Amino acid sequence: MSISWLSMRWGRTVISIGVGLAICFISLGFSSRLHELYSSTMARMENLESGMGTLEMQVVEMNAKMNVDSIRQYNIDKITSIFERNTELSTREKYRIADEIYEASRKYEELSVELICATISQESGLGWRTNRISPAGAMGLMQIMPVTGMFMANYEGITWTNSKDILLNPALNIRIGTRYLAALVDMYGVEGGLAAYNGGEGRARLWLAEGKRDGILYTETQNYVPAVMALYQAYRQN
Repeated sequence: MSISWLSMRWGRTVISIGVGLAICFISLGFSSRLHELYSSTMARMENLESGMGTLEMQVVEMNAKMNVDSIRQYNIDKITSIFERNTELSTREKYRIADEIYEASRKYEELSVELICATISQESGLGWRTNRISPAGAMGLMQIMPVTGMFMANYEGITWTNSKDILLNPALNIRIGTRYLAALVDMYGVEGGLAAYNGGEGRARLWLAEGKRDGILYTETQNYVPAVMALYQAYRQN
């Protein structure tokens, strides 16, 4: 075997190895570039999905807010229509009263907008007289006695100055009155709570214990409970 032949054979081998290594390097470079492209594409997809998720959440939150606002406005419109005959209150005052009632219905699960409105209509008249003072001394929209008002104002975080300033203020009267009514309804049910609100807890407890028998409640309270319940049912149907 001649040296020239061996040289040629070795040269071909070197060339083959060189070509093979070149192909490997090219392949590795292509794979690396392909991996970079894949990683970049996946990152973009993740960012896109994240962006879409954020947008979707924003849409959901916006729809929820719109629904809450719609429910709020529906209830405020309903409440103001109940005492629209009151010509002494401005539109702004009516809205504030309606908003206070709506907030109370959300705060106390025992109370609905309709039950609060029925109680106010019975207590202060269908015209909702905010400055009404009864012969017994009950005051304002929900006809709250000053002693009761002073006691409940403490729980509401309301600084008590005097009964007229607090109880003839419609918003404060509603805050105090609904807290008191909610506590009574929670203890005695709707009818029992109304009986206690008008005639005191002692009579209400006895009335319930006796199966709501006639002759136990005061005459005023005996008439008061069904009157409020009738208004309550009427408001629920509207």
